[in-house]
Amino acid sequence: MFIKIALLLVFFAVFIFVGIKCRSVSRNVSGYVLGGRTVGPWLTAFAYGTSYFSAVIFVGYAGQFGWTFGIASTWIGLGNAFIGSFMAWAVLGRRTRIMTQHLNSRTMSDFFGKRYGSSALKTASSAITFLFLIPYTASLFNGLSRLFRMAFSVDYAVCVIVMALLTAVYVIVGGYMATAVNDFIQGIVMLAGIVAVILAVLSRNGGFMASLTAMSEIQSETVSMKGAFVSFFGPDPLYLLVVVLLTSLGTWGLPQMVGKFYAIKNEESIKIGTVISTFFAVVVAGGCYFLGGFGRLFAEPASVLSQGYDSIVPSMLSGLGDVLIAVVLILVLSASMSTLSSLVLTSSSTLTLDFINSFRKKPSSEKKDMLTMRFFVAVFIAVSAIIAIVQAKSSVTFIAQLMGISWGALSGAFLAPFMYGLYWKKASKASVAVSFSFSVVVMLCQLCISLKLFSAGNGIAGFIFKNSLYSGVFCMLSGLVIVPFVSLFTRKTVPEGTDEMFSCYDAKVLVPVKDVLTDSAE
Repeated sequence: MFIKIALLLVFFAVFIFVGIKCRSVSRNVSGYVLGGRTVGPWLTAFAYGTSYFSAVIFVGYAGQFGWTFGIASTWIGLGNAFIGSFMAWAVLGRRTRIMTQHLNSRTMSDFFGKRYGSSALKTASSAITFLFLIPYTASLFNGLSRLFRMAFSVDYAVCVIVMALLTAVYVIVGGYMATAVNDFIQGIVMLAGIVAVILAVLSRNGGFMASLTAMSEIQSETVSMKGAFVSFFGPDPLYLLVVVLLTSLGTWGLPQMVGKFYAIKNEESIKIGTVISTFFAVVVAGGCYFLGGFGRLFAEPASVLSQGYDSIVPSMLSGLGDVLIAVVLILVLSASMSTLSSLVLTSSSTLTLDFINSFRKKPSSEKKDMLTMRFFVAVFIAVSAIIAIVQAKSSVTFIAQLMGISWGALSGAFLAPFMYGLYWKKASKASVAVSFSFSVVVMLCQLCISLKLFSAGNGIAGFIFKNSLYSGVFCMLSGLVIVPFVSLFTRKTVPEGTDEMFSCYDAKVLVPVKDVLTDSAE
């Protein structure tokens, strides 16, 4: 117990110290929200990775999908690495940095407003961001609380309140730069921690090959195939593909993820950051899902049925020594705090700059915006904490449901409008509005179905609304079709000045000869 408490106190002290040291960078809106657009590749890459992977992944998704797919759940982690990290950086990173600086946009909602020339889209997207990030944040509290109860037997509400207060302090004081520096520290802990935990857990069953042999003898409830949980694509390949798409492609439309590209320093930082972020995702995401794939060796079907999927990973870790339990706590706390800080900063900034300021008749001062953002950081954390505590006593007890609805709504609404906004001049305002409306309505229907307020029935509707993961992927893929299709019939709503907006990609820059060869003999 002394080791656990000592490590936690050191961890908390570092967080607060970093927040205080980063005050100087956070004296204006640009510094508070984007770190002055001077964040280097290592900090940006780790900020991206640690915001991506949290207690939701480690406790919720790794447990649920490891139980469902067995070792094949590792594909989810690899999808996160190469689609959610590598391709996201390659496709969105550079263009996002250039276009957002050209338009002087500081949030995703601000980008929509300026790129499509519509204050209504700016306001609507900021409202969607705020509303759907709340259940995502509540799910972080839920996952973390299970591990704290396992290690300390501490009441759930106490865990939530302590975590909320700590996050509020360093985000309010230090802003984006504080979260980026802390994310780097947390990322190092996560890399080392996940490797140590995997080795320790597998050793309890005689090592990797012995664990794999034991998994091969477990019979799947859904297919008659022997060794389904050690097969290449698991017992349900279609469902596996759905999960890979939601958790990987979904990051392309999440404001807290895309926002990392706004703040990156330069071209070289993007190249280096792409490699670092991908490596980080392979180790952390791949490791989490790989570990979760052995969950059936540590949990009984009856206990999972009664306690939910979120109990699987804690049951895998409960037999480890005190030092490793402390490492796991710091690992998951690192993952959760980094994601939470990113969420609250994204939500408070878009609510202040894009929603509230859109209703003001006169532009507000920098000082007033800073005070408002810091106030809403506290409000957002408080509301999420209250929802998490209330949700723990309700029938919605598993993390993946809340996570899926949030990801589905946000990514479904924003992915296509954002990507087409970076690459296609003819994307129209009307198509963006349809994309927003379509995804929000579909995911609200999914929420009602998940709460058993009504049934989706059979057929195509039953397949789409099978769970929040299916409907979330449906929204994302539909958006990629909706935006170009609707744009073809609503050309009058294509904003003026798109040629000038896209001129930022053609601006001339001087490049050193050491980087580019020339035809000149001089």
